[in-house]
Amino acid sequence: MNDEDRTTRPRVGVVGLGAMGLGMARSLRTAGYDVAVHDLRAEVAEEFARQGGTAYSTPGELASAVDVLVGVVVNAEQVEAVLFVEDRAAERLGQGSVFVMCSTVDPAWAAELEGRLAEKGVLCLDAPISGGAARAAAGELTMMTSGPGAAYAVAGPVLDAMSATVYRLGGSAGLGSKVKIVNQLLAGVHIAAAAEAMALGIRAGVPPEALYEVVTHSAGNSWMFENRMAHVLAGDYTALSAVDIFVKDLGLVLDSARPQRFPLPLAATAHQMFLQASASGLGAEDDSAVIKIFPGIDLPKPAEV
Repeated sequence: MNDEDRTTRPRVGVVGLGAMGLGMARSLRTAGYDVAVHDLRAEVAEEFARQGGTAYSTPGELASAVDVLVGVVVNAEQVEAVLFVEDRAAERLGQGSVFVMCSTVDPAWAAELEGRLAEKGVLCLDAPISGGAARAAAGELTMMTSGPGAAYAVAGPVLDAMSATVYRLGGSAGLGSKVKIVNQLLAGVHIAAAAEAMALGIRAGVPPEALYEVVTHSAGNSWMFENRMAHVLAGDYTALSAVDIFVKDLGLVLDSARPQRFPLPLAATAHQMFLQASASGLGAEDDSAVIKIFPGIDLPKPAEV
């Protein structure tokens, strides 16, 4: 494929087919891309391929077949494993190809990654995401991106196919991750506050459905209250974003502020709430399960069908 073809229709791969990555891969397919994928759960990748696309058994094999590799794994350690440890996908990406990092990571680490990839002739876009699994599948994510113009020249159409809005925040990696850190501070605090408010109302004897109806039509509402407390009402804690994700993300928020001696009292309290939930065995449940740290909150489970 020549440079002109790659710019207009790059070959795209997605590594990591969790709730977000699978939706993103599907939205790319809907947009007309021939999408290649890899996931540690081979059956998930193979099922995606049966519906259209190609599954590869390792990240390196996937990297060698694409111009844009979209990484939708959990954290920096998993990005490291994909690119530099297992079968060294970074060495199998072609010159001028682009790695799009959608994980929430320390901004300093994102900047370091850009330099490491540049040594191999690979461009990097720092591109954390927000919006949830449903918006990922609909191609309606928000992407907070930063990186060189050459990377956007190749991967820009791919970002647009996955997103409702792509924010271009600067010319180097790290800026996108800084904005995501701020977003995760708000998201984590909002979920923790929503859980606390719902728990207080339930303990006070307010019917949960009535409380939800009133708050979602009042000034106290937030997107997180409306979205996550619906999970609580349904008694469905199937993880779309797990408790342990916010243990990690709020930990990154606090770590990023510590060198500046910048106080984050609300983030610290929310982090402790998610830590308590995780320590109680709820780490793999939906992040709305943080409500279970409050005593006496026992909503009925959904009826068996």
